[in-house]
Amino acid sequence: MSRQLRLSAFALVLVAAAGAAPCLAQTPSPTPTPAASPTPEKTAPPPVQIEKEKAQRSKAVTLRDLKNPTAEQVVETVIVIYGLPYGRPVLNQVRRNGVENGRVTRTDGEGRTVDISYEQRFIHGESLAKDKIRLDQKTPAMEFAIVYNAGQIWGVINGTPFTPREDATKEFLSQAHHGIDTLLRYKENDSTITYAGRDKQKNIDLWMIDVTDKGQRKTRFYISANQDPRLMGRVLWLEYEEPGAAGGEPVKFRRTFHEYRYAQNTLVPYRSVLYADGRQVEEARIFTVTYGVKMDETYFLNPQAAAN
Repeated sequence: MSRQLRLSAFALVLVAAAGAAPCLAQTPSPTPTPAASPTPEKTAPPPVQIEKEKAQRSKAVTLRDLKNPTAEQVVETVIVIYGLPYGRPVLNQVRRNGVENGRVTRTDGEGRTVDISYEQRFIHGESLAKDKIRLDQKTPAMEFAIVYNAGQIWGVINGTPFTPREDATKEFLSQAHHGIDTLLRYKENDSTITYAGRDKQKNIDLWMIDVTDKGQRKTRFYISANQDPRLMGRVLWLEYEEPGAAGGEPVKFRRTFHEYRYAQNTLVPYRSVLYADGRQVEEARIFTVTYGVKMDETYFLNPQAAAN
């Protein structure tokens, strides 16, 4: 059998098995009853994009490459897994915009917690620099939104724009700069990917991939290298560093991903946990997520600029 046929056969087995399997035999937590979601627009990857993606899928990891793959082989495998059945075209078409609802529980240094309900809307541009993101949050004390529009960021409260606190802006941008999309959209963002070797933790074989963006922000991804095609290619956690307060020591962050399920043929972790220097500071749960919805551009406009 030729190398090309082996690659194609493996990719098909990988995709077929991935759609039916849970992530690492994790037991899902009870999920709140989903709220009604907007009706998504039906989209299909253009034939030209599908043909281009077939060429990319030929770079996915083969059975004999498992022990020593290239960075591109690992990342292209992840992209196929996260966007069944065509990989990048599905992610680009289905996830070009969407609405996500959920809850975040944050813990401060004294162990006190606060629950935050959120709704996040987004429209993906050609890269993160051209994305539009609006995060509406509701705490027991207040309601407000943070908006990112093509590199500009501001807050909105009761329809009035304001400048968010530095820590709130930093936290918002960290999620954009150090998330799973950082890996899935590495080409769109002109980021550099590097294979950092293999690891094994809790009896799980792992690939380590470093993604460095144009701002020299680095995120290390720990990806399942389990030879079972149903488990291979899922991001289990990621790590990164942020400068400490007042010039202090850098803070080491670690975000773990759990309860993977497919939403409109794309793989989504419905729970994640964030640690700072080993201490849990946040747990996030997605209640509903809908991609391909009609999006009102006014959500992403600065109210002050719109009034003028």
